[in-house]
Amino acid sequence: MKKIGILALALLMQHISAQNNRFVYQVTMKPDAENKTDIKTENAYLDISGEKSLFYSENRYKRDSILQKAFQGGVGRASINREQMEGLRSNINYTVEKDKSSQTISFKDRIGRDIYVYEEDRPLNWKMSSETTKIGEYKVQKATTDFAGRKWTAWFTTDLPYQDGPYKFGGLPGLIVKVEDDKGEYSFDLMKNYKIAELVTLNQFGNTIKVKRADYLKQQEKFKKDPMSFMQSGGGGFPAPPRAGGGGGNQNPADMRKRMEERAKEEAKRNSNPIELQ
Repeated sequence: MKKIGILALALLMQHISAQNNRFVYQVTMKPDAENKTDIKTENAYLDISGEKSLFYSENRYKRDSILQKAFQGGVGRASINREQMEGLRSNINYTVEKDKSSQTISFKDRIGRDIYVYEEDRPLNWKMSSETTKIGEYKVQKATTDFAGRKWTAWFTTDLPYQDGPYKFGGLPGLIVKVEDDKGEYSFDLMKNYKIAELVTLNQFGNTIKVKRADYLKQQEKFKKDPMSFMQSGGGGFPAPPRAGGGGGNQNPADMRKRMEERAKEEAKRNSNPIELQ
C-alpha cells in the first residue's frame, strides 16, 4: 500500500508539472539612481509549461496585443490610442525564457528596431538556510545568492512543484515566492496564480539577433551614444518611428536624430540603476 501511495503521489506531481500555469508577480523597482524615491511598480507574468517557462511584463503583453490587432487589421499606427499605449508603458522591456531540457536561460531585449538574444552564462549559486516563515498561504524557506552585482534573498516553497522563479532566478527545490536585493531596490512578490491554456507567443517585431552577453552590453552602450543608427538599420517589420505631428509630413533627419538622442538619454537616466550592476 505504501508503494502504491508513493506512485500515486509521483503521478500527481507529474500531472501538475505538465499543466500550464501563470504566476503573477508584483515587481517593485527603483530604476533611477539619482532619485530613489521614484518607485515603479507593475505586474509581470511567469508562465510555466512542462518544457519551458517565460517571464515578461503584463503591460508589454497588452501593448503587443494592441499593436498586433492594429497591423493585422490593416489600419496601422494611426488607429492606436496613444494615451492608452502611454498608460501601458513598462520598465520591464525584456523577456526571460528558461528551457527545462537544456537547462538554459535566454534573455531577450529590444535595442532600436531589433531583438537581441543572449544565453545567460553565469550560474546561480544559492546558499540554503534552515530559516523558514510563511508568506501568504505558503510555507517558505530562505536562500541567498550573489548575482550580477547584487546580493539577493529568496523565499521558496516546496508546496508548488516548480524549481523556477521570476526573472533569471530558479534552481531551488521549489517555486520562488519572493526575491529581493539587500538594498531594497528590486523585489518580486508572488501575488496569485492560475491555469492557462497555453504559453503565449509574444510579438517580435524586427530581426532577432543572437549574441554573447558581452556583445549585448556593447550594443546597449552604442545605442545610448547613437540611437538613430539603430533605427535606420535592421527593420524586419518593426513599425517605423511616428512622423512629426503624427501625420504624413516630411521628417527632418536632423530634428529626428535630435529627438531620438534626447529620448535615449532620458531612457538611460530613467534606467541608471538597472537590475544588473555587473
